[in-house]
Amino acid sequence: MNNFISKKINSDLKFVYSENNTVSIIFSKNEDLIGIAGEFNNNIKELEKITNTSIYSRGNSIILKNDQKKNEIVKNAISFLYELYLINGSIEKKDIISSINKFMINEKNNSETNVNYIIKTPKKSVIPRSEKQKSYVKALRDSDVVISAGPAGTGKTFLAVAVALTMLLEKKIERIILSRPAVEAGERLGFLPGDMREKVDPYLRPLYDSLYDLLDFEKIQKKIEVGDIEIAPLAFMRGRTLKNSFAILDEAQNATDTQIKMFLTRIGENSKIVINGDPTQIDLPNKKLSGLERSKTILGHLNEISIVDFDHKDVVRHPLVSKIVKAYSTKQNND
Repeated sequence: MNNFISKKINSDLKFVYSENNTVSIIFSKNEDLIGIAGEFNNNIKELEKITNTSIYSRGNSIILKNDQKKNEIVKNAISFLYELYLINGSIEKKDIISSINKFMINEKNNSETNVNYIIKTPKKSVIPRSEKQKSYVKALRDSDVVISAGPAGTGKTFLAVAVALTMLLEKKIERIILSRPAVEAGERLGFLPGDMREKVDPYLRPLYDSLYDLLDFEKIQKKIEVGDIEIAPLAFMRGRTLKNSFAILDEAQNATDTQIKMFLTRIGENSKIVINGDPTQIDLPNKKLSGLERSKTILGHLNEISIVDFDHKDVVRHPLVSKIVKAYSTKQNND
C-alpha cells in the first residue's frame, strides 16, 4: 500500500468500538460506503455469508456485531476492500473472497481456511457448514469417485451439484449427468403417460431444484437443451461410457448392487462419479437389496475412491430436522 492510499484510508475511515462487541466503521463520504456496500448492500451480504457474521449498513457506517475475533477479521477485510476500491474504483465478488482470504483466521486446527472450501456459482457462494461438509467438498474436487451416505439435509446432493456446475462453467468437464433410480415407478417408465421427459421429471425434481438454486432458470434450460446437463433415470445409464463428465447418482440407497456397479463402471477419461444416498430411506421392496452400504465396504480400500459418512450433526436445514433424524436413528438402533 503506497503512502497516499494509506493516509487516505486513515483519514476516510474511523473505527469506533462500543459495548456488546460492536464495531462501527464510519465513512467520511457516503458515496464511498455505497461503493463498498454495493448495490442493495450485495457486497455486505456476500461478506456476511462467507464469514458467517452479522454486518449492518446504517447511515454512513458499517456496523459489526460479532465476537471480538470475527469483528477484527471483518474490519480488516473492509479496510482492504476500501483500499481496492480506491485503486480500482469498484468492488467485485473476487475482491470479497480475497479480502477474507487475507484475514480469515482458521476455525479449529489452523490448517486450512473456510475460503478454500467456498464453491462460487453464478447465483451464490456455497459454503460448507460443517467439518464433514468440508471433507466432502475436498473429496469431490480431489477424488475420481465419491460415495457418501447420510440423512436428508446434510447437503450431499446440493454440494455435489455445486462442484459439478463450477467445473462445467470453468470448462474442466463437458457435461453434467444427474441420475436417480425411479423406484416409485419401478423404473417401468413405459407405462407412465407422456413423453420421456414428462415421465421422469417428477422423480428427478430435487435435482432440478439444486440446479435452479445455483444458476438462472433460462441458462439451465439452455444447457439441458444443448446436452451440457443431462438428467435421466438410472436405467438409462446402461451401456454408456461417460467421458469428460461429472456424473451424480442420487438416492443410491434405492439402487441394487448390480445397478451401482453398472453406474460406477460407466466412468471414462477425465470424469468423476458421485454416489449419494440415505440408508434409512430405502424404498426397495427388499431393503437388503440396497447396494449403497455394500459399495462402501467393497470399494473403501481403493485410494481413488473417497467414502464420506454424514450423521444428524451435519444436517443444515431447520434445527428441528437434526433432532428428528437423531430420534429416528436412535429408535432404529434400539429396535
